[in-house]
Amino acid sequence: MKTSSFLLPLVASAFVLAAEPPLDTRPPSPVTGEGGGAAALDWRLPPHATLDGNTLTIDVPEVAARQGCRVEADIDLSPYDGMPVEAEIEAWGENIGKPRDAWNGLKFQFEIVDPESGEKRYPNTASLTGDFDRRMLRLRDSICSTRPAPSRLVLGFQDTYGKVVFDLSTLRIHEGKPYWPITNQTHRCEYSGALGDRALPVGADLRAVRNFRGVMSPGRDMTEDDFRTLADWGATLLRYQMCRDWGKTGTNRDIAEFEAWLDSRLDHFEAVVLPMCRKHGLKAVLDMHVTPGGRIAQGEFAMFFEREYADWFVDKWRRIAERFCGNADVLYGYDLCNEPVQVREALSGCDWWSLQRRAAEAIREVDSVTPVIIESNAWDTPGTYGAMSPLALVNVIYEVHVYNPVEYTHQGIHRPVDAPLPYPSPAKGWDKERLRRVLAPVRSFEERHGAKIYVGEFSAAAWAPGAENYLRDCIEVFNEYGWDWTYHAFRESPCWDVEKEGPDFPHLVPAPDTPRKLVLLEGLAR
Repeated sequence: MKTSSFLLPLVASAFVLAAEPPLDTRPPSPVTGEGGGAAALDWRLPPHATLDGNTLTIDVPEVAARQGCRVEADIDLSPYDGMPVEAEIEAWGENIGKPRDAWNGLKFQFEIVDPESGEKRYPNTASLTGDFDRRMLRLRDSICSTRPAPSRLVLGFQDTYGKVVFDLSTLRIHEGKPYWPITNQTHRCEYSGALGDRALPVGADLRAVRNFRGVMSPGRDMTEDDFRTLADWGATLLRYQMCRDWGKTGTNRDIAEFEAWLDSRLDHFEAVVLPMCRKHGLKAVLDMHVTPGGRIAQGEFAMFFEREYADWFVDKWRRIAERFCGNADVLYGYDLCNEPVQVREALSGCDWWSLQRRAAEAIREVDSVTPVIIESNAWDTPGTYGAMSPLALVNVIYEVHVYNPVEYTHQGIHRPVDAPLPYPSPAKGWDKERLRRVLAPVRSFEERHGAKIYVGEFSAAAWAPGAENYLRDCIEVFNEYGWDWTYHAFRESPCWDVEKEGPDFPHLVPAPDTPRKLVLLEGLAR
């Protein structure tokens, strides 16, 4: 995750059923049925909104764009606990402005607070601008968790202006169509070699485990001084990110040019990173941080929808494994793709899970030893592990990224904040116990399948009050669970750099011993 990448609503995904019986049909939502979908809802109308029968008109002048207009109603989504849920409504619009942030704009949105973790999520329709004729708008929540009653449905504008008319008689909420496989649900993960040697009996005290601990690499070429510093800090793991054009859309489209760039990163990995890791006692994660075809709207990977990129991705990982298969002593694993996002139906065999499975199988054709690392959907967030399936392959590690709550960890990154948010926060319930609840889906997956878990990224903005407390709680929970981890990130973006401090992004300066650095050093050396 980088400063420009993370879409605040946590764009959710869905799943495709495979080798399992059909899903039971759930009862209709209370908002559907006779008299039009909105008859039972109590709509709260702010300024700029009018309701005439089943016609909801929202007309926000440009001067009121910052205020926007959110028409809200409480809804019951509990009939869809543990399942994807979709909503649809017909609407048409005029002169809709472009919002400053992609997650704002035209709203047809669920607002859901997970009752266990307290995490908020805001699945929304793809925002439209300008004029559009009458059409069906759709939204989807695919993080298959418990949905409290009531949740909230929001129609209108946020941080933009324009006119939109919703036909409330067309509002429907229903179970979502699966988009990727849910399979291998009784599979127990198998590990051999070094991973097998680390297996522990059920009930073992994981606090005594010396798990691998380290950092993510900077975006530049690493020097021996970098490795010497990491060794002095006590790090034993480095996630080597091959990254460029982070957070941008429409990049990495030329396969030949992308491969030439990627090969240059692999050359550096072979010539510098692996030898330096051997010399200084680190394991290396080989991380394809950006993918062929890049990202498109809503953060999705282009290769989910364009077969040329998908097939190249699979073949390239086979060739990478051929090149590096003799380095099991120092190569922690192949990290197939960073923070996949899929919100629509993909090409056959190209959804986020199936494409990683295909790449893993291609690797296993030439390398039966080196672990394969796969990531979950929706930016590899913990909540998506409720709909995660294990791969039926040996030596697969499951990666998760932890930036929860995003409201805390990313404060001030996209824009300045008026009132900084502290950690811990009794008022918001932000503490170590809440962190455990956030990670409960991952923990459940781990225990159900006997899976190895690796936290590839976690962090908090340098200026966030109590960031050192947040990092300490993360590290202590990861160590308690026996999970390997890498901090985001070493000498990369200043906002995450533990050797920088300041009141906000523009005023960060070098600092030898920040509270965050001292916590990280304690965690690495423990």
